[in-house]
Amino acid sequence: MTEFWKSWQPTERATLCFVIRGGEILLIRKKRGLGAGKINAPGGRLEAGETALVAAIRETQEELGITPTGVEDRGELHFQFADGYALHCAVFVASDYIGEPHETDEAAPLWTPLDQIPYHEMWDDDIHWLPGVISGGNFRGFFHFDGEKMLTYDVIWSNK
Repeated sequence: MTEFWKSWQPTERATLCFVIRGGEILLIRKKRGLGAGKINAPGGRLEAGETALVAAIRETQEELGITPTGVEDRGELHFQFADGYALHCAVFVASDYIGEPHETDEAAPLWTPLDQIPYHEMWDDDIHWLPGVISGGNFRGFFHFDGEKMLTYDVIWSNK
């Protein structure tokens, strides 16, 4: 981790929640906002007074109509964009959910086998940390982007 990250402060906070069940992962194709058109996990910005966990559950409910269960905190993403935008994102993994995933105006659900994750349609950073999260790891990732192009990265794994 460079000196830059030691004093870094985010301008916004967000979450991602990956549901992993039966050898598959529930992803979404984002329809609007940051990363529209890309494949990601349900998630979004924290609202005033929300914890990251509460936001992860709320965003999954809003984007897919399901309530994730067995939710575990797995990591943190720190994104610095060349335009000055700075985003901190808490990453969660859920082992199950209540309800049936369905398409909303924000996202379309996409069940994917764990060995066929379409990294080429995702943000460039995902390939550097998502496989470790799927295998049970905990991490902190630091990424510098210019638009959608990743310039630098560092991922630190821990035995949380």
